[in-house]
Amino acid sequence: MRDVVRCEGALRELNLMWRLIEASAKMNCPEEAHSILPMMAATRAGFQRLEGDLVHSLVQESLGEVMAEIGTHAHHVIDIVVRNLYERTADVGFLATDQDLCRFVAGTTTDPGPVLQRLREYRNKYTVYDEIMLLDREGAVLAQIDEDAPVEGSHDPLIAQTLAATGHVETFRATPLRPGKEHALIYSQRMLDPRTGQPAGVLCLSFAFHSEMEGIFHARQGKNQRNIALLLDADNRVIASSDALWIPVGAQVPVNLGGAPQLLVHGGRTYLVRTVASQGYQGYPGPPGWKGQVMVPVELAFSAKLQRTIDALDPAIAQGLLAHAKTFCPPLYEIVTAADTIRRVVWNGQVMTAGKQGAAQKLKAVLEQIGETGARTNEVFTQSIRDLYDTVLSSRMRDSMFLTQLLVDLLDRNLYERANDCRWWALTPELRALLADAAQGRLQVEDVTTACRILEHINSLYTVYTRLVVYDRTGRIVAASRPTCKDGSSVLGTRIDPATLAAVLTLPDTQSYHVSPWQASALDEGRLTYVYHAAIRAPGTAGEVVGGIGIVFNSSVEFDAMLRGATASKPNTHTVFVHRSGQVIASTDPARPPGHTMALPPDLLALPNGHSTSRAMVHDGHYCIVGCSASHGYREFKVSDGYRDDVLALSFESLGAVQTGALDAVQRRRAVLAADVGQTEVQEMATFFIDAALFAFKAEEVLEALPANAIAAVSAGRMPYCLGTLARKAHGSVTGYVWVFDLGQLLRGTPSEITPDSQVIVLQHEGRRIGLLVNELHGVTAFARTRIFDAPNVLGNQAQLVTALVQPDPAPGEPPLLVQCLDAGRLMQALRSSTLSAVQDIAAAPLPALGSAAPDVQAAATLRAA
Repeated sequence: MRDVVRCEGALRELNLMWRLIEASAKMNCPEEAHSILPMMAATRAGFQRLEGDLVHSLVQESLGEVMAEIGTHAHHVIDIVVRNLYERTADVGFLATDQDLCRFVAGTTTDPGPVLQRLREYRNKYTVYDEIMLLDREGAVLAQIDEDAPVEGSHDPLIAQTLAATGHVETFRATPLRPGKEHALIYSQRMLDPRTGQPAGVLCLSFAFHSEMEGIFHARQGKNQRNIALLLDADNRVIASSDALWIPVGAQVPVNLGGAPQLLVHGGRTYLVRTVASQGYQGYPGPPGWKGQVMVPVELAFSAKLQRTIDALDPAIAQGLLAHAKTFCPPLYEIVTAADTIRRVVWNGQVMTAGKQGAAQKLKAVLEQIGETGARTNEVFTQSIRDLYDTVLSSRMRDSMFLTQLLVDLLDRNLYERANDCRWWALTPELRALLADAAQGRLQVEDVTTACRILEHINSLYTVYTRLVVYDRTGRIVAASRPTCKDGSSVLGTRIDPATLAAVLTLPDTQSYHVSPWQASALDEGRLTYVYHAAIRAPGTAGEVVGGIGIVFNSSVEFDAMLRGATASKPNTHTVFVHRSGQVIASTDPARPPGHTMALPPDLLALPNGHSTSRAMVHDGHYCIVGCSASHGYREFKVSDGYRDDVLALSFESLGAVQTGALDAVQRRRAVLAADVGQTEVQEMATFFIDAALFAFKAEEVLEALPANAIAAVSAGRMPYCLGTLARKAHGSVTGYVWVFDLGQLLRGTPSEITPDSQVIVLQHEGRRIGLLVNELHGVTAFARTRIFDAPNVLGNQAQLVTALVQPDPAPGEPPLLVQCLDAGRLMQALRSSTLSAVQDIAAAPLPALGSAAPDVQAAATLRAA
């Protein structure tokens, strides 16, 4: 972790400097330095705590970023595999009931030509299979389509196992049915004799496992991929590897199912590892014991990022997000708070030592070192916190991007199956005969009943459809599964819309299909959905189109399940599928239902196919981490089959409401004041911010700064601008209280928001003390008196308070700054005058004295009563 090592070195150097300064003061000028030694001790103690916390948090967040990244990849691997194989279980169950194939296996028909043609038609549509075989009860091969690996027969135990099973059998191992392959993934199911209903043979679908895993591993992998993705079996042996040179198939590897950040060794190399078991899909658990795993060599895991995430952020968004660190990254919040505490201690030390230039030379040297080391401390804290912040944000951005990649992959793979299904079911002999008879006016009731029964059987296996419909050349629906709608009406006898019918009737061949645009469909109870269509042709080699089949995708359920399944463990995250127009297809955000149009940045809507991005942006009045990925198709689907329908997946992780003062905070961070060194006539000024403007008091008039979150909201009746009281402490004991007034409200007229940056400056003038709420501290700087000039009387309400201005030299590349110097006496008089005005009609009501050692409880009660 090179960034962490660099930060740790800088912090140790600073820690040593503070120790040396403190030791030097104790040895060389103990009497003169007596008043500042407690401040130095507090600084050193706070620094030591912060040093350990900051380095620990940098390590944990860097490690967490890597573990989250490889965990998401591991989920991707197993989720994609299991969802794909779920479709295979439905395929084999349906194809095993194909009557033409069953008659051939049973020996009723003996011509292999039409059977082979039918199997090739199936493989042309479901391209995930590299072999389809029909076997008799003894294991003799009756038909196969892979001519490069001919098999005459086999006594593989899976044949007997399949004949004895009522459902499908899943087999993954080496088998003589697929000679030359180290292992094959075969889905088999018995086929029944149509005449007797007894098992007559076995159907085997061989899944193209190796090409599928290659696609999963490399679809989104960049050129500089550090991770090694694996698929493991129940014995933790590798059955697929994205980098077989380092981790080959067959190797047994260590696993990390708990996700604990630990180093594991394999083959003499040390890795970080995440292992994810299958969660199942639609009741299908996946092959027993299969797991997705990603391993990253530890020497590559923390390689430097090419670009810092935070550098590309809008500064106001970056600062606004930081205000919500307590919510999205508690360690970052704690460190920012601790750093602010140390900055306040250093500021107080600078105030305490102001005006002591005339002290002994030894003390003067110590004070100069305190000033220089304090400035360096602020610089290192700022950079180290920025490093930690960048790690936190980049981790969330990468995670959101990987999440949307998974979502578009799931969507494309799911819809690929829908395109396959409609084309294959259009070849069902019974449906072809039904519509051919309908075209000739010979439609029989029993034929319709048979067709409906077939469609019901298909729908029971393929549960992702609302219903399936078959319609004739006029578009009239003649058969359907689940024909009754929720309102009690039937889809039977209704008609397909003319545009869809025209498109289906002109489909050129059995490989062609048509998808209705994303729109409301009466076939899906009026919901927005896709309906996949294919032409049904009359029996015969080149039959004319006699109608079509429409399969109604249950998009409202299926898309919602995809989105919610991917974000189940991600609180405050919404995901959506949208078209490039911004129209919502599906959403987990109740405020953006399907059909709603989202206002999204044009560059997101125009994201190229197959690309992904992420960013921090404002969305719905909140700071959000937004990930976006554009679909790129799967196999030939949306790639080479002529169908186009670009879909974007987006995730929105809300990190908190927009902060109105974020831009002011950014401007405050850019303010740099240079002291006038070597000048004989100087005035030390304690500087601070109201909003984004720099103000100052003479340093000798300031006692200290205290945290604003310690203000006790004691009622002060009608005292204007008063927020409450604040305790002053020394050596852990309370020494007195001050009333705290909102200086920003006095200057601008509107109340100030108390943020983590807010501080209270304790001001003393002519024996009276008050606290003033300010937005942020800046520093204590010595300005040459030649830079200080009287303020012109053009400042409106501030004219009576701002009596001088300072114009220091600007920092390189930055605009000039103007420091407004407030007059402590006039300020106290203004506060007292406003209080007198507020209670002038209550002559008997005593006023609390500004700067009294403790608030007078009786006075406060009297004011409250008034």
